[in-house]
Amino acid sequence: MSTLADMLRDTTDLEPAQSEWLHLLAGDWQLIADLSFADLVLWVRVRGGLAGWRAVAHVRPNTGPMVFYDDIVGTTSSSARAAMLDEAARTHRLVAKPVTAMHDDVSIREDAVPVVHAGHTIAVVTRHSNLTGARTPSRLELTYRNLADALMRMVASGEFPSASAPTGMRRGAPRVGDGVIHLDPDGVVRYASPNAVSAVHRTGHVGNVVGEVLAQVVADIAARGGNTVDESLAVVAMGRAAWRSELETASATITLRAIPLTVGGVRTGAMVLLRDVSELRRREQELLTKDATIREIHHRVKNNLQTVAALLRLQSRRVTDEAARAALDEAVRRVGTIALVHETLSQGIDESVNFDDIAVRGLRAIVEVATREHRVDSTFTGSFGRMRAEDATALAMIISELVQNAVEHGFPDRAGTVDVAVERETLDDGEEQLTVVITDDGVGLPAGFRPVLAGLGTRIVTSLASDLRGRIRWSSNEPHGTRVEFVARLRPLSR
Repeated sequence: MSTLADMLRDTTDLEPAQSEWLHLLAGDWQLIADLSFADLVLWVRVRGGLAGWRAVAHVRPNTGPMVFYDDIVGTTSSSARAAMLDEAARTHRLVAKPVTAMHDDVSIREDAVPVVHAGHTIAVVTRHSNLTGARTPSRLELTYRNLADALMRMVASGEFPSASAPTGMRRGAPRVGDGVIHLDPDGVVRYASPNAVSAVHRTGHVGNVVGEVLAQVVADIAARGGNTVDESLAVVAMGRAAWRSELETASATITLRAIPLTVGGVRTGAMVLLRDVSELRRREQELLTKDATIREIHHRVKNNLQTVAALLRLQSRRVTDEAARAALDEAVRRVGTIALVHETLSQGIDESVNFDDIAVRGLRAIVEVATREHRVDSTFTGSFGRMRAEDATALAMIISELVQNAVEHGFPDRAGTVDVAVERETLDDGEEQLTVVITDDGVGLPAGFRPVLAGLGTRIVTSLASDLRGRIRWSSNEPHGTRVEFVARLRPLSR
């Protein structure tokens, strides 16, 4: 399905600023559709102006019956509708169809409003109201429609949408069905929907809302809770700016969004949308607490592993047997490698890690510790990317063992270089595969080398490779040295 950006690019020659204005409108016009109880369709003139108008966006109301069940985006206007669109674009005012139209045996009332930006009409919005089951409207419906008309007039004058409106951070944003308050120019509540009244009462306010200054009501609620009123909250409660804010009390948390209503640039009042987000904030706090707990666990595991490594190091210094001391030193290195993974996890917000950081730090540490009389350099190319913690631990151990073997056995009496190269690819079945190649220019493999008969480090590597559903192969590196290629399949990041 084509996006609004695709439709505008393929249909019109609008300037970037004009296209962005239409994107702002489409990002906020659900509000008008809900207040109007009507479908809204955005029409632009087809490039060249000879092919009429084309629908590039469509939104249905959440508060009433829809008109268009089928998607009409991409369709061209009829001659009758084109005449209405032309008149709205030419006169810069709302144009209502003189008679109701019929669509799928449903009576429809239609009107058109020009979308004005910087004094120029760049598009037209049509509003389609389903008149099925028409009855005497309630006060809520009359208020909503009046507010919708006010916003449509602002669209026609280029005063809506507002560039400062909170189009981002949609999660938890209040909607018409959550609660609507209509303010006069002085911030006094003219009307409050039942849901809006309930939301205010849940914060601890007792008494009427209509007739009160909303900013004062909010200030009193905050004062009873021992909170100071944030400047943005006061501005939103007065309806002076198209901002969002939040009021938190011991009993509830509500988010507020203000939409100033203007005529000719003069503020005539405002609309404030309210939503009770208490449960949403509670769940967010639980997730934050859980994340913090997980990070603390990884931090403590890392500290405990470092303590174990320190104890093994102390024990190694008191052992006289060289073989036993070497075994303890190897254990220290392996415990340190696992601790490095947990240290990285303790600094993140989920159970995955960027393994590049671990690989670079581990590579440098092994080379620095293993280097004695002769200098050994290291290089790293490619990217491991992010992976699950269990994969990271096994992979860190494998690389640590292979690099340690390369440095220790490849350069007994000479300088050299160890290279680590990695390639990550997505297979046909959607799984991620890593190919890691570790090469050195050392003395090469011993004669008759067989991994199954090698030392503990090689057996550890082979076992961990199986855990990663991988394979590993040792070979000679030309003109001299050793080449180890390791291939593994990673677990998906999302369970």
